[in-house]
Amino acid sequence: MTERARRARAKRVLPGLRELYPQVDCALDHADAFQLLAATILSAQCTDKTVNTVTPALFRRYPNPAAMARAAPAALEKLVYSTGFYRNKAKNLRAMAKTVVEQHGGEVPRTMDELLGLPGVARKTANVVLGTAWGVAVGIVVDTHVQRLSQRLALTEETAPVAIERDLMRIVPQADWIWLAHALIWHGRLVCDAKRPRCGECTLARICPAAATFAA
Repeated sequence: MTERARRARAKRVLPGLRELYPQVDCALDHADAFQLLAATILSAQCTDKTVNTVTPALFRRYPNPAAMARAAPAALEKLVYSTGFYRNKAKNLRAMAKTVVEQHGGEVPRTMDELLGLPGVARKTANVVLGTAWGVAVGIVVDTHVQRLSQRLALTEETAPVAIERDLMRIVPQADWIWLAHALIWHGRLVCDAKRPRCGECTLARICPAAATFAA
């Protein structure tokens, strides 16, 4: 499919999503940019629901980068155990906090390059923090929901997150980048399930190429 055709599809898809999700935000509970950054690191290979059950105790004990940088690895591992890959996540959290303290004066950076320099942070996490915490749209969050839905809705034919993000950025106005990711994520959770999408309930089904496949 050409970029022109995908752009035309986006002009049909976005109004339908906007009607369903006029105002949506990140589902990860957080009080500030540091908590959002930590929660997003924990969300890798884990549901937001599980992360939200872990972070209250985590942030009570380590409310800021300085406190988390001093955390004992075993204590941190115990707190994040249920999110999976807990040893690596605890290591990344501690290293991220230490870097924020030592290189950024204890403040979460506000640029893509600086965020990517933090341990455990790739483009998805950086886009979450930039968009949700700072309202800065330099890219589009591509998690498993965004990846799945953008493919089903024929907004991209790519499979790699970075390539999908690039395709979406080309066909969606920049003013919609932050909102679009949230809308696709919520629609993926509530309606467009990975294995059993509820196409019969979906108001986007009439313009979704994948709907006929799942209805068959």
